[in-house]
Amino acid sequence: MSLRIGVIGIGVHGLHHVRLLSSMKDISFAGVYDIDSEAGKKVACEFQISSYDSLDHLIDNVDCMTVAVPTSKHRDVVMHCLEKGKSVLVEKPVASNVSEAMDMIAQAEKRGLVLAVGHLERFNPAYRSVGARQSLKPAFIESHRLAVFNPRGTDVAVVLDLMIHDIDVVLDMVKKPVKNVNASGVAVVTDEVDIANARIEFEGGCVANLTASRISQKKMRKIRTFQKNSYISMDFLTGESEIFTLTNSGRPEGFAGALPQIMAGISYNKITNDGLNALELELADFIAAVRYGKKPCVTGNDGMKALEVASMIMRSMEVTARSLE
Repeated sequence: MSLRIGVIGIGVHGLHHVRLLSSMKDISFAGVYDIDSEAGKKVACEFQISSYDSLDHLIDNVDCMTVAVPTSKHRDVVMHCLEKGKSVLVEKPVASNVSEAMDMIAQAEKRGLVLAVGHLERFNPAYRSVGARQSLKPAFIESHRLAVFNPRGTDVAVVLDLMIHDIDVVLDMVKKPVKNVNASGVAVVTDEVDIANARIEFEGGCVANLTASRISQKKMRKIRTFQKNSYISMDFLTGESEIFTLTNSGRPEGFAGALPQIMAGISYNKITNDGLNALELELADFIAAVRYGKKPCVTGNDGMKALEVASMIMRSMEVTARSLE
């Protein structure tokens, strides 16, 4: 019997879930539920799927589901699904606060269910390719996530809206406890912080400097890591990455177009986008976790850890703001 899956919430993210799930093989796409019943019917008609008149009606007809409702509703919706014995993939951030995330994780563990979190950048080809080719032991990390202003998502600070993507990736790379956080942020065009910078110090000595802005004139999603003998640049917009490595030969293996003064002793490898869809990979990972009873790539605990660091950053921004008054 095919695994039956449904989607709760058909906003921007949920609609992408619907589009991909409706074309995936080896599953049975049961349909959608949205609090806006007319929107649900419209999407159901477009993709030739079912639109359910209540959340419970959908839950009763699926084995698992993806949840793409506003963050403030994550806990209530996810807990309801888990209590009814259904595994869940919930969009990031996992919850509004750490306490809510803990409730969700405890419920999933109690019932032996999968709770996955939609930190999509883990599946970005720029990150996947580097992880497959390079041993990541960063000493210093620099990230920039800049976006052109969009009213969507401005009900929360840019830390939860954008920076949390990079927080999750950095935590996955470093795999060490956070020792200290210093951050500052400014509300420019909304009532919440629109541009923020955070310096995260980890046990073991690694330092990450993260910048996120939703009021930029151009888009940028890059993470650069520096470690002994190598520099790695990952472009999450293009899905490409570049690896610069010191060689023993004293000559580069290939560095077309490079300045002569930085060629000697450096090898260069550019990894192009493999063309695989990150969200499709994320959905497939969740489905496999449910079907075979394994851990998803991004667990509920991973989502909570990213939220914990995001909360530390926001508290630090508040302290910094008070000191400037």
